Amino acid sequence: MSGSISSRGFTRVLTIALASVVLGWVNAANAAPGLEQASRIVAEPFGLAMQALPEGPLSAKWRGVERAIQGELKIIAACRSDRSSCASIPALQFLKIVDDALAQTGLARVGEINRAFNLAIRPVSDRAQYGVEDLWTSPLATLAAGAGDCEDYAIAKFVALREAGVSPDDLRLVILRGISNGEDHAVLAVRVEGRWRMLDNRYFLMLEDCDVTKFEPLFAIDSGGVNRFEQPPVAMAALNTKMADDALSTSAIAPQIAPMPDDEFCQIHPM
Repeated sequence: MSGSISSRGFTRVLTIALASVVLGWVNAANAAPGLEQASRIVAEPFGLAMQALPEGPLSAKWRGVERAIQGELKIIAACRSDRSSCASIPALQFLKIVDDALAQTGLARVGEINRAFNLAIRPVSDRAQYGVEDLWTSPLATLAAGAGDCEDYAIAKFVALREAGVSPDDLRLVILRGISNGEDHAVLAVRVEGRWRMLDNRYFLMLEDCDVTKFEPLFAIDSGGVNRFEQPPVAMAALNTKMADDALSTSAIAPQIAPMPDDEFCQIHPM
């Protein structure tokens, strides 16, 4: 037997070596705590980690709205299939908004939804409208009343954008708290081309999450339920940077880490 390696033997050795390298990468990924969390962090509004909220008043409130939405979606579907026989004026109004949005693409589609509901709904507090401190209403109920407060706008936009083809993974109903006055405010966050935009009932301009400087994010509601933002933006931004740097040091894991928005795109705004 010759002491040299045949071409077939060389191929076998190379295959084994490559398999060992790949296995080492997998083991490193499994042994590196925080890398999967880093991917989750940069994927959420404000670059913050989120944790599912235990059962409580907020979760119960959202479940009640979800039940109302499911009932309204049946009305909307029936009206979509035969608009001439639709007896629900709010459903027809909702469908018109969605149709106008579907004529657009990308950010323009989102902007059409934001603009339409901001114009269709008159801002009024729950105390003035219903005599209670806080009541969340579904889209058709809000359109029928022609009025609502910030979360009613956000809920209507949430449902309309889903009906307009936006993935539920790209939608978050966000509860913010004013840093200076402690008042809560609801907006809809929409991910467009990798960036989170805030749909606010007070503005037609759709700000990026990094433009929000006067509010602290508290909760986010998505298709999976109610979540709590875990850390404040400044602390979490530092953590994101460190985790991303650590992750990038491992070439096999680096492609899983999504980049944070560049500072040049984030401008200070009154919000």
